Formats: sequence, C-alpha cells, structure tokens
Amino acid sequence: MSQVKKDSSLKKKHDTQISRRNFLGHCGQCAALVAWVFFFKSGLATPEKFALIDFTSQPVKKRVKLRLIFALHSLKQDRPDWPNVGFDFRPVIKKYTETLKKKLPDFSFLVSTSTCPEETQKIIATDTEGGVDGYVIFQLNCWNRVVQSVAETGQPVLYVDFQYGGSGGFLVYTAEFLRQQKQNIGFIASSNFDDVVAAVRAFEEIKSGLSFSELIKKVRLSRTPASGYLECYPDNLKLLSAEETIYRMKNSPILLFRDDRGGDEFNIMGIPVLNLPFSELNQAWKTADREEAREIAKKWWDRASLVQGVKFSELVNSAAMYLGMKALLQKYSARAITINCLGGFYGGHIHAYPCLGFHELNNQGLVGACEADLRSTATMVAFGLMTQGRPGYISDPVIDTANRQIIYAHCVASNRVFGPEGPANPIEILTHSEDRQGASVRSLMPVGYLITSLEIDQNRQEILLHQAKAVGNSFDDRACRTKLVAEPIGDLEKLFTMWDLWGWHRVTFYGDLKKPAYELAEALGWKVVEET
Repeated sequence: MSQVKKDSSLKKKHDTQISRRNFLGHCGQCAALVAWVFFFKSGLATPEKFALIDFTSQPVKKRVKLRLIFALHSLKQDRPDWPNVGFDFRPVIKKYTETLKKKLPDFSFLVSTSTCPEETQKIIATDTEGGVDGYVIFQLNCWNRVVQSVAETGQPVLYVDFQYGGSGGFLVYTAEFLRQQKQNIGFIASSNFDDVVAAVRAFEEIKSGLSFSELIKKVRLSRTPASGYLECYPDNLKLLSAEETIYRMKNSPILLFRDDRGGDEFNIMGIPVLNLPFSELNQAWKTADREEAREIAKKWWDRASLVQGVKFSELVNSAAMYLGMKALLQKYSARAITINCLGGFYGGHIHAYPCLGFHELNNQGLVGACEADLRSTATMVAFGLMTQGRPGYISDPVIDTANRQIIYAHCVASNRVFGPEGPANPIEILTHSEDRQGASVRSLMPVGYLITSLEIDQNRQEILLHQAKAVGNSFDDRACRTKLVAEPIGDLEKLFTMWDLWGWHRVTFYGDLKKPAYELAEALGWKVVEET
C-alpha cells in the first residue's frame, strides 16, 4: 500500500514538472497559435492560404555556376609572344581557379582553355546542354579570339586581363565591346586578384536592375583609387613652331624595311618614305666594320648597370646592325628607320636584332622605330623635330586600375629622354623578352615628370593624345623589358575606349606636348582627340 502511494506521488510530481525542452516546445506552439490568430484577425490570411505557409523551412540559395575559360596559345607557351616563349600557364590557371573556389565557396566553377573561336564554340555547346549562369574569360595571350564567341551568347561575361600576357588583345577587344555598347560584358584590368573576386561575386546581383556591364563598372570604380599627387617637376622644353616642324618633316625621310621585296616611295604626313627590301639592310649589317662594332659593344657593356643573358658576341652583332643602319641613313639622307624586325629575323632575312641600334640612334636625336610601324615612326619624326631632338618611346601599354596606372612596355627605349644633350638615365641589357634571344634594353626612365603619349593618323587626319605623370619603372619579368609606370591625368575609364580604332602602340615623349599637338593639328588642318 505504501509502495502504491509512493509511485502515485512520483507520477504526480513528474506531471507537474516541465523540462526545458518541453517548455520551449510549448512556447513554439503558443507562438504558432498567436501567429495563426494574428493572420486571421488581420485579414492577411484565409484558412486556405494559411495551409500553404511553412514556418519551419528556410529559402534555399541557388548556387551560381560559372564557366572559366583561359584564352591562350598553349599551356606552356610554344612561340614568341607576351608574356614570353616557354611561359608555363598551368600554375597561373591553378592559382586563379583555387583562389576563386576558396573565396567564393557558394559558386560552382567549370574550367576550360581555348585557343580559337572553333574550340570556344564547342565549349559553349556543352554549356547549352548543362547550363551555366555566365562566363569568366581570362585573356592570357594577346590575340586569341575567344571572348567574342562567348559575348554573342548573350550570357553575362566577365572579361579579365592577364597583365603583361594578354593586355594587347584585352585592350583592343574591350574597346570594341564599349563601342558596340555590349551590356552583357564587364571587364577588369587589375594587378590585384581580389578585384577579380569582387567582380565574380557580382554575378549574384544580375537581377538587381543594372546591366552586367554596369554592375562590373560599379565594382571597378569602387576599387580604383583616387588620383594621387600629380604635380610634376619643371621641364625646360624647347619647341619649334608648327610651321617649322612641317617644313622639316618634308626633308626627314623614313627608311622602311617591311619585307624582302621593297616597293615604291610614298609619303606619310608629308614625310617621304623609302620602301626598301630586307636584303639591303642585311648587306649593310654584313659589311659593317667588326672592329668598330666591338668598340661600340664595349661602350654598351660598360654603360649598362646590368648585362644578363646576353653574350658579348651578341652585343658585337647588334653593334654591326647599328653601324649598318647608320650607314643607310647617311646614304639616303634620312632621319628615321623602321624595321619589321621579328618578321625579318624569324624569316632569315636579317641576322641581328636592331633593338640596341635603335636605342643608340634615338639617343642621338635620330629615330629608330620598332615593327615597321609607320604611324608611330611618323609620330616620332614629327614630335622629335618639334621638341628639337627628344626621343619618342614606342610602347605596348598596359592599364592597371588597382593602382590607377598605365605601364608603357617595350624592348627599345632611349636613355636620354630630354634629348641628346640631356642627362642619361641607367640602363640594363637583357635578351629580347618574347623570344629570350638577341639583345635589348631596359631603360630606367626618370620619374616625377609630365609625359605626353601620342599617335598620328593620316587617313583620319587626327592626332591622338593623353598625358600622365611618370611615377616608376617595373621590373616584372613578363613581356617587354622597359616598363615605364605612370599615372594618367584625366579620366582613367575613358582611356579604355580608343584601342580598337588606333591599335595598341603609343609614342611617349617627356614634356608637355598638349598645346604643341593642337598647334600642329591646326597647321595641318587636322584635329586632336584626347583619350583621357
């Protein structure tokens, strides 16, 4: 009897106690009841509608699925081009892919490489079957036309420059997209990969009401620093008048070595152009005094603060080319020479690189110009005359929004940027970058000065112009040896817009040539186009 009472007492005690778990459960039920009453009292729900409400489920976030395509020639570069022959892209692809996966775990990435439109179309066909939310195209080499096919799908496309690798194609193709007002294309040109990550994250905001182009521009602008200190050192620039410059241009011929055939004489911007065959240039190199060439090579060797990867015999070979070029300039009473150097060298038509010879000619107030680029050569002649001997510097520019900079890169540059009588800046002698052969120069140009970059176009009757402050020199091993770093003056975004019309080259002079350019254009009946 006492045992029954004891058990009954325990049961009663248990029934009057509520565990913490049970208490919370009861509270949850009460909350649901309160919500039920509120919905019906307020008229926000009917019994039928209320049956559809699930108070326990959470919305499932859709995973963004993107295709990464790396545009290149081959995984290990098999030809001379930016960044350089033998460059191994596999670590780059691995690093970029792993970084995106790590920093964007809610995204799904499919990875491919492509060299051409045909390969790209096959990738797109696969994606049509499987479905992707967009594309990220990395331009690793300059001129692989991969992004164009993807752009035509209408899918959102983030276009990324691999700097000092794909920058030429990137700038030209981006300018085309801007001119076409492609709203599904956004672009990033940054040395900071976090900028790419931020842009990829924007794929989550595609339904925000902005076009994808606008979304990426918003990211790009938010991560581009404001202008820095743009005051420049004084520069005692002495100029000829526009009229005197034009008169002298007519008496300053250009020697053009474009192929093994040559051709008729013509003119550009009033400057006579003698179209000569490779064989004449090669003969001039062949007959150059080798002992004199050794003396010049010794001066270059002593002048350089570093000689790396280049034998003294190669410097002698380059000096013989310099002597040959100078003899031809004297023969034809010419001021300038421009050579399709890589085409001539790889075709076996010439047997020495002209880079150091161009460097020497430019130091003397003459013109040695790369790649048989007549437009740039004429620009060097015209403004070299106007500035009384200051050398123009042909370059392949790279834009870096992370630092608000433009980098002018090439393997030929003067080291007397203020003219033949001006001070000399340090140089280094290295191989020609893209093929790691021959000899070329890295000129460590002075900083703190205003520089003006120009191109002329006779057919368009225009002079293109932008200005910047020189702020440094880059020693990045990728791409060309000389890399003058500058901060553009004006609208950096506008600087992306002209490359499709004007090509990749720009010619940079030390000094404020904005007013002189307008004066020359007015004298010619042309106009000036400012690209910043």
